Amino acid sequence: MGAGNFAVLRTNQASLVMSAMSRFFLLRDSWASISFMHDSSSHLNLWKKRLGRVPDYVWEQMELETLVLAENELSEISERIGSLSRLRMLDLGHNKLTQVPYAIGDLDGLSDFLYLHDNRLTWLPSSFGKLTTLRYLNISENAFEELPECVLNMSGLIELRVSENRLTSLPDSVGRLSRLRELHLRNNKLTSLPESLGMLKEMHHLDLRGNPLSHLPSAILELPRLGKLDLRWVDTAIPPRWVATLEARGCAVYR
Repeated sequence: MGAGNFAVLRTNQASLVMSAMSRFFLLRDSWASISFMHDSSSHLNLWKKRLGRVPDYVWEQMELETLVLAENELSEISERIGSLSRLRMLDLGHNKLTQVPYAIGDLDGLSDFLYLHDNRLTWLPSSFGKLTTLRYLNISENAFEELPECVLNMSGLIELRVSENRLTSLPDSVGRLSRLRELHLRNNKLTSLPESLGMLKEMHHLDLRGNPLSHLPSAILELPRLGKLDLRWVDTAIPPRWVATLEARGCAVYR
C-alpha cells in the first residue's frame, strides 16, 4: 500500500472512531447507550445499581478500560481509582459527589470521555490538568461558579459541556483549547464572553442558550468552521449585524 493510500486509510479510520464516539455521547446523554455496554474484563457497567458506595472489588480490576458508576447515590469515590491505569472511559454522572479524587488526574490513558454530569461539584482537582488526551468532558448540572483552571489545560478536548452551572464569566485562557469543536454553556449566568473565543478555530457548535449576555464578541465571526450558534432564550442581547454574515456563510443561528 502506498504512503498516500495508507494516510487516507488512517484518516478514514479516525473519522469512523470519532463518529462512533459522537453517537455514543449522544446516546449516553439519553441513557440509551447503557443497553449495549456488556460487562467483560475490560468493561464494567454498574449503572443504576443503588450501590451507595463502590465495592472494593472494582478497584482490583486492573484491566478495566470502561467503568460506568452512574446513578448510584455515591457521595465519594476512593483514591484507589488511580490503580485503574488502563481506563479510557469513566462515567460518574448522576450521583451526589461534592468532590472527586486527585488520583483521576493520574489516569493518563483516560482519553475517550469523563462524565461528571449531575453531581454537586464546585471544584476539580488541579491534577485533572494532566488529562491532556481527554477528548470529551461533561461537568454540566453541578455548582461551578467558574470554569476550573485544570480544564483549561486539557489541550486534547474536542467537546466540553458545562451547561446548567453558575458561571458568570469565562477566562481569556479558554482560547488555549484549540482543538475544541463543541462548547456547551446553556443556562449559566454569563453576562459576557472573552474575545479569545476567536482562537478556537475548530469550533463547530457553540451553545449559549439561556444566558443573560449583554453583548456577543465579534471574535465569534472569526470561527471559520462554526456551523451552529444557539442563542435561544438570550433575551438580554440584541444580535449584532455580523450574525447575518455568519448565516450567509452557512452557519445555523438559532434565536
